[in-house]
Amino acid sequence: MEKVIITAAITGSRMMRDIAPHIPITPEEIAQSAIEAWQAGASIVHIHVRDPETGLGSQDINLFRRVVEKVREKTDLILSLTTSGIPGRNLPTAERLSPLALKPELASYDAGSINLGGRAFINDPAFLDEAAKLMKEAGVKPEIEVFDLGMLVTALKLGAEGKIDEPMHFQFCLGTPWGAPATVKSFLHLYEHMPANATWSIFGVGRGFLPMAMMGLIMGGHIRVGMEDNIYVNPGVLAKTNAELVERVTGICRAYGREVATPAEARKILGFAK
Repeated sequence: MEKVIITAAITGSRMMRDIAPHIPITPEEIAQSAIEAWQAGASIVHIHVRDPETGLGSQDINLFRRVVEKVREKTDLILSLTTSGIPGRNLPTAERLSPLALKPELASYDAGSINLGGRAFINDPAFLDEAAKLMKEAGVKPEIEVFDLGMLVTALKLGAEGKIDEPMHFQFCLGTPWGAPATVKSFLHLYEHMPANATWSIFGVGRGFLPMAMMGLIMGGHIRVGMEDNIYVNPGVLAKTNAELVERVTGICRAYGREVATPAEARKILGFAK
């Protein structure tokens, strides 16, 4: 079984410090947390940025640039920049896709609409076509985020139309209140529809964190952790850093006998040129 790629989802766009007192907010905090996650064993960091004044998610390219420049200066991490903004606010397409100008190796690609944050998070066919087109032009691999089976089917259709190149890379996002639950049965149903040549990673929201990490570990996939998805390192114990969550999973992977991929090894697994 190949080495496991650990992705750290550093901050997300909504959770505030009244709930998550240690979550990174400023560009400097986000970049430092990404560096710490890399030191703990992460090969990929999934990056949202936040308005330092309000703490809410932003697609301001200058905020992304401040994070990206520091992370690239200090690490060899694979960067996955978000294109979602704040799910439910449905920012203009050009604003959502602005981080592609920074040429990350990966960018999130939410493959359909879903209820999130109390509102509909719209990813309609026009947005999906434009995102796929611009990612292809920029040489950015879509990290296809799958919250339910319909999103997976949509991605396969886009692949058949030549809009997304193979091999595809899927990020299974399980346990949101309106998406597929973070259960073994739910994941296996999704897994059955995935192309054989695809790569994939998985995370579970909240209490689904560890069970879904185990699914990635034992089934030959990859694992995402981080404060965007879960703020507890153990039941009732808040994580103080994203590095703690990375260390929690890397220790389990090594105990199981599956080594953790370096960024260079992760690039080979994902089919990147470098």
